[in-house]
Amino acid sequence: MTNHSSEAPSHGQWIRIDSDLGLDVPDNPIIGFIEGDGVGPDIWAAARPVFDSAVKTVSRGAREIAWWEIPAGEKSFRDTEEYLPASSLQAINKALVVIKGPLTTPVGGGFRSLNVTLRKELDLYACIRPIRYLPGTPSPVVRPELVDMVIFRENTEDVYAGIEWKSGSDDAARVIRFLRDEMGVTVDPFSGIGIKPMSPGATKRLVRRSIRFAVENGKKKVTMVHKGNIMKFTEGAFRDWGYELAREEFPDAVISEEHLWTHHGGVIPDGKILLNDRIADAMFQQVLLRPSEYEVLAMPNLNGDYLSDALAAQVGGLGMAPGANVGDRCAVFEATHGSAPKYAGLDKVNPSSMLLSGAMMLRHMGWNDAADLIVSAVSSTIQSGTVTYDLARLMPGAREVSCSGFARAVIERMNLILTY
Repeated sequence: MTNHSSEAPSHGQWIRIDSDLGLDVPDNPIIGFIEGDGVGPDIWAAARPVFDSAVKTVSRGAREIAWWEIPAGEKSFRDTEEYLPASSLQAINKALVVIKGPLTTPVGGGFRSLNVTLRKELDLYACIRPIRYLPGTPSPVVRPELVDMVIFRENTEDVYAGIEWKSGSDDAARVIRFLRDEMGVTVDPFSGIGIKPMSPGATKRLVRRSIRFAVENGKKKVTMVHKGNIMKFTEGAFRDWGYELAREEFPDAVISEEHLWTHHGGVIPDGKILLNDRIADAMFQQVLLRPSEYEVLAMPNLNGDYLSDALAAQVGGLGMAPGANVGDRCAVFEATHGSAPKYAGLDKVNPSSMLLSGAMMLRHMGWNDAADLIVSAVSSTIQSGTVTYDLARLMPGAREVSCSGFARAVIERMNLILTY
């Protein structure tokens, strides 16, 4: 059921945080949703029945999500003249778990990215992107099934902090004068200026979350990806702070690459996790040539942006990539692709990113059976050759369906899976 007003649905109950158990999720949780811009309404309308069907089916009707629409983006601006009202941030803080479609961000001038604003205002410091190949999906690489990684991307610092000044502006000139007069650094006077902050606190909480994920999910390797050979006091420090965190908080669980080879002959002992690091440009090669050697990746903001998209391309593109922005309180799950306004309202685009992000959301809530069912059904539907246009053009003999048609096919597959 859906409530379209700003009031939370009365038939649902709030998810709460239990200090010992994590999330305390009732059987009828209130979960926020943001339709998004462009194709957002299309993929949301397709995905929601899939989520509802999966939850209802595996729980035999004992569970039901109470959906709460939270205003954001162009739809919100039409109604309130605000792209992201303060009340929407409060609503996300109240709901704790939210799923969203893509929000439009202009290139160059205009308002700042709403996605970045959400991350900053709600302190959603970890962008988590599982990248795993679903059989049958067309891919540009020979062995896409070797790709099975989870990226933890720091969300609040680096160049995405948004600290910059326009070329020719008075503020940029002041910064350039300061660099020249106080720091002895010469910068072209017509430069645009940006600041790249990186701190031990933000780095350590990101690496901590990635190591905890590895411990809780039976992973054996966590790799920090950085450009510390050039940016020694930012990205190099990211690496150093990560190792420092592991020594301080996980001394019995984590071993270094040096220790691995000097004491264990290169074989990770049972019950241990290898924490290592790789230079960012070399890592782009590694994920193509030796993807099976990597499991969990922790990295600064910009590197994480590039590499997560590059890895998504190996398993079928952004249309097949789920994601979430997670903090210590709230989690916002999202379709990872853009708003694609030229396809808005055409019921055409692939809803798989939204579907898989929803499965990720259900897993975050502890509803693993519903999450597993969605992932299995999406994979089975693709293997059957029933796909949207983006995959159909790469799959000879495929049956092309609409966005909503694909979602209906996924629901049919869920029922077949449970029957057998």
